[in-house]
Amino acid sequence: MEFIDWRKGREKVQIDSSQKKSDENARKKVRAHYIEEQIHDAIERGLFDNLPGYGKPLNLDDNPYAGDKAMGYHLLKNNGYAPAEIELIKEIRAERERAEAKIAMIVWRSKTLRNRRVPPFPSERRAFNTSVEKTAIEYERVLRDINKKILSLNVQSPSVLHQNQLYVEQLVAQFRESCPLFNDTSSRSWYY
Repeated sequence: MEFIDWRKGREKVQIDSSQKKSDENARKKVRAHYIEEQIHDAIERGLFDNLPGYGKPLNLDDNPYAGDKAMGYHLLKNNGYAPAEIELIKEIRAERERAEAKIAMIVWRSKTLRNRRVPPFPSERRAFNTSVEKTAIEYERVLRDINKKILSLNVQSPSVLHQNQLYVEQLVAQFRESCPLFNDTSSRSWYY
């Protein structure tokens, strides 16, 4: 508590703000220390030994946000399932990963054919061009199917779970740029 000398008139005595902060911090430390002491004393006296659930793991299954669906979510979880929205998200992710793995394999094959010492034979070039065309068509179909699933997910799930649609044409174009087709597949362009 500060002493203010009223004889000085209406001038207000300013209290140093750093002194205020240090006083508050000291009070907080004393309070925290006091609480810690109380808890340790209670532990030593054994007041916490007979609490219900002592020594058992906490039950963190209760979801206060589930509302009316809480029982359904509980049954799904206990039987190894997830809500339909989560299952759909997992399905979308798995399909996307499978498609990307297939694309990565074709890109790797393109790099190996182009970077090896002996140029690819015409039959290899034809086979590669055919596989790139088939993969591009399949990739576009898979991406469109994924977009349909994303759309249905966005319709039936809360906004927190919404996902952005894929840019199919852009992704297919990127794939085609990363795997250019061989030009001449009818005859060899090099000689011994």
